[in-house]
Amino acid sequence: MKSCLLILCCCFSTVLYAQNAPDFTAQQRFTTENIKFKSAGAELEGTLFKPGHSNAIVVLVHGSGQENRMVGVASLLASNGITVFTYDKRGVGKSGGVYAGPEVGTNNIDAANLDLLASDASAALNALSVHLPTKHVPLGLLGFSQAGWVIPLAAKKNAKVNFIVLFSGPMVNTLEQLRFQFYTAGNAKFWEMHTEAEVREHINNDPDRYPFKATDPRDALSKLSIPGLWLFGAKDIQAPVSLSIERLRVLQAKNKYYEFKLFPELGHNTASAESPEPVNFAIQWIKTLKI
Repeated sequence: MKSCLLILCCCFSTVLYAQNAPDFTAQQRFTTENIKFKSAGAELEGTLFKPGHSNAIVVLVHGSGQENRMVGVASLLASNGITVFTYDKRGVGKSGGVYAGPEVGTNNIDAANLDLLASDASAALNALSVHLPTKHVPLGLLGFSQAGWVIPLAAKKNAKVNFIVLFSGPMVNTLEQLRFQFYTAGNAKFWEMHTEAEVREHINNDPDRYPFKATDPRDALSKLSIPGLWLFGAKDIQAPVSLSIERLRVLQAKNKYYEFKLFPELGHNTASAESPEPVNFAIQWIKTLKI
């Protein structure tokens, strides 16, 4: 199983404005505070990044990897007037619990694990209520890759969530995602050799290699009534973007407040320091939100 899981939704932690300490070039624009909170039998720890004036509050939700708190992107958002809470993933860094992820050969997109991670995100958001006045600014969840399944579950669990933002979050179920990733096999030139029709055929008909209950983000998203933003790269070989956009349009037609932005030259990593446009777009989108 390990060989399969190594290609699951790629972890952004090594490329997403990542560093192990805050960006001190922007440090004077915000303060930081370490916060511990409990979730599903474990104590987790993270850092609150608080600017002098806050336009919104977000909790960062991890991708699939073994990720510590994401201080790089938190620093960037906080320096742009967004309060951020980022925590070490369950079983990683100073957070307790057991980590389930590709590096240790576990099925990190099993429905039970995704639900557990969603509970952690919801508990992190609740912890903010103790430390911040959250009634007058939008409160949301922002995440990457695997968070495309985790965040809708967390938002469904927690009525405090006012908005969601997903970078390369798949709008397909977890079994469909595996079929797509087995097909692309990490080949950076995949889209030069295959058509969208071939991809759809494969996703619809390829036998599943691992039997587990699929998680479909649409199940939760269809029940939410909050704004959402998805940032996609057209050259993604981790998530089937065209199909994801098609399914988002179906939800839009049902009067869901979901938007997306497609970046033609980007792949799965829509949140890198080398390509700042998606992150800047998300920041401006968040700043327009009202509650």
